[in-house]
Amino acid sequence: MPEEHPRTREPENGQAPLAPWRPYDVLKRALDVVVSGAGLICALPVFAAIIVAIYLDDGPPAFYTQVRVGRGGRRFRVFKFRSMIKDAEAHTGAVLATKDDPRITRMGKLLRKTAMDELPQLVNIFRGDMSFVGPRPERPELVAQIVERLPDFRKREAIRPGLTGMAQVYGRYYSDPGQKLPLDLQYIERRSLALDVRLFLHSWRITSKASWDSDEEKR
Repeated sequence: MPEEHPRTREPENGQAPLAPWRPYDVLKRALDVVVSGAGLICALPVFAAIIVAIYLDDGPPAFYTQVRVGRGGRRFRVFKFRSMIKDAEAHTGAVLATKDDPRITRMGKLLRKTAMDELPQLVNIFRGDMSFVGPRPERPELVAQIVERLPDFRKREAIRPGLTGMAQVYGRYYSDPGQKLPLDLQYIERRSLALDVRLFLHSWRITSKASWDSDEEKR
């Protein structure tokens, strides 16, 4: 029997309820579609330059996909530029990246500092898998591990995951999930267009400083 497509798989048991609908959600989704669509068109030269740089540094492929957990526990494939060596988890399985991770390539270090490895996720935003702002989407294997010690971690799935978010902006890059979870839950409770704009602009500032993987306590 063929495996069910990750994007249509039913939520797992214990899934937290979805966040109550707000009129703002319609506007947010409309902005996601318009901005991600325009971004994909404008970023084509950047895509080409990054692909060439990855090929010269570590060879093909330039892209890779991973299954992530989205809104309502739905699984989808996230698109990213490859920043690690090929078959990075062949012997370790799914593990979180760490500071000075030896699996990260030279080009990958630059991509992560500027968050440019996330640029292909504009496709995920356009499709509706993600939003520009929301909790970071995690891998099913890691979610299962984290939920064992942090049951409230599933509450992050009440809304679409985001390219950036409160935990990404105000948390440290390699912080433990337990330190970032309160920020994600705070965002879900307080989410609004004004907060989204503020977080997006803050993210842009971090990107311009190439400090996404910085150990600074405050950005």
